[in-house]
Amino acid sequence: MLRAVEAVIDKKGKVRLLSPIRLSTARRAIVTILDEEWHGGVAETALLSEAALAEDWNRPEEDAAWSHLQLAQSS
Repeated sequence: MLRAVEAVIDKKGKVRLLSPIRLSTARRAIVTILDEEWHGGVAETALLSEAALAEDWNRPEEDAAWSHLQLAQSS
């Protein structure tokens, strides 16, 4: 099974994975170097999609659909 894992490579070529992974044995990997600098923080695609998703998520119908998952309010 192929899996993509985000990483950062420093100037000396040291690879640092951005999230931990566990493997049962040693594996080969292919590294793709992107043509942009890494600045940390939230991925740009997440920021770009936030407004479009919020438009759908922030509706009364959505609140009603998920209300059963909210904590019960004490009186």
